[in-house]
Amino acid sequence: MQPAAADAGEVPVTVEKKTDAPSASARVRGEWARRVQAEYTSCAISTHLSLWLVEAGASPDLIRAAWRVAQDELVHAEQAHAVLSEAAGGLDGPIDRRRLSLPRTPGAPVEHDILRVAVQVFCLGETVAVPLFRQLRARCTVPVARTALDRVLRDEVRHRALGWTLLDWLLATQPEPDRIRRRVAEDLLPLDFLGLMRSYSGFAEASMPDAERAWGLMPGDEYAAVLQVAWQRNFQPWFAERGIDAEPAWQAATARFDPSAVEDDDEGEGPHREA
Repeated sequence: MQPAAADAGEVPVTVEKKTDAPSASARVRGEWARRVQAEYTSCAISTHLSLWLVEAGASPDLIRAAWRVAQDELVHAEQAHAVLSEAAGGLDGPIDRRRLSLPRTPGAPVEHDILRVAVQVFCLGETVAVPLFRQLRARCTVPVARTALDRVLRDEVRHRALGWTLLDWLLATQPEPDRIRRRVAEDLLPLDFLGLMRSYSGFAEASMPDAERAWGLMPGDEYAAVLQVAWQRNFQPWFAERGIDAEPAWQAATARFDPSAVEDDDEGEGPHREA
């Protein structure tokens, strides 16, 4: 089960260069500032996860894979900062340090927390990031932004694969794999799906100037469409391949989701997803 293979060749090697980049708006600067912080957060999470894998006695290839993800995220942060500089922007404040560590569940084996992070951050978050960044990249023409999105999209395929590989490893090595499947289906996915819906589907904005799209942004309503693509093409079939029926969790999250109750976070305008 290697979900990354179908997308591996979809990122072209060359990037068309343009010299007449449109001026960056405040929204462009704000979004790329948030992306810098999100990439640092992802770097910290992947680093922390690698330590848990060491603690769990995971194979060296899994540990190295988590390290490589952390290294990728640091490159993404550097490239996002280059875009921010080109847009004449800067960070508004320090990174929220509460997001830079992974909490352990008191009294629970570390494998339980690895499962939680593998599902939420990688099987879900990094999986939906692939169609998300493909969509952001589609109309991005500013060279520095296009280069950043090219690199992110290429790496997200591998990051996505880490999550599903970790899930396979836990199902194969931990006692009572059916209990793991039940925990994913009944305990983790309903709330995790709801969190994705609140992040991707709570914004009614249906248009955006071409100049902002050129910098790698897109309107809020397109995020909801991206999530639907991920559900149909990735989440539902890939969980099913592992004996996990994700449909009840998706329907439960859909029933609970209230778009009118979704508010933008306190970091600025518009939807933003961590990669």
